[in-house]
Amino acid sequence: MGMTRRSWVALAATLAMGLVGGQAQARPAVVKVSLWDRGAMSMAMLERGPMMGMEAGHMPNGPMGISVSTATVPAGDVTFNVTNDSTVMEHEMVVSPVKDERTPLPYNKAAQKVDEDAAGHLGEVAELAQGQKGSLTLSMKPGRYVLYCNIAGHYALGMWTLLTVK
Repeated sequence: MGMTRRSWVALAATLAMGLVGGQAQARPAVVKVSLWDRGAMSMAMLERGPMMGMEAGHMPNGPMGISVSTATVPAGDVTFNVTNDSTVMEHEMVVSPVKDERTPLPYNKAAQKVDEDAAGHLGEVAELAQGQKGSLTLSMKPGRYVLYCNIAGHYALGMWTLLTVK
């Protein structure tokens, strides 16, 4: 028994749809990340203000911050396209899981940095000079994650944000 031309066309269309769908699912989610500060005087606030790390709640009016194009992505490969939008200082982006949002990240006050190993560091786009870009792709499971800058004092000045992976 042979297949008719109509059967071949239907089979080819079905296979093509499966291939296209498979390719679309294989693409990583993309998160555009902006690392920013309010200029050279941002660091002066470290001595004057309260700590704006995760335990303080989100502080959108801090002197530094991280903005993302989306706060929720599907589980799987996630690509972070990171831009240091500062005109005066270096920044970086570190990714760590959040076990409990009420529990602060392990912070070394003397070094003014998060203990990345204790926080469960998953990857980073290391020190980016002003205007520089970098990217990072991670395979992510459902959960909450924190993106933060771990250059001395920057996390405490509000340079962090949360990401949900569903």
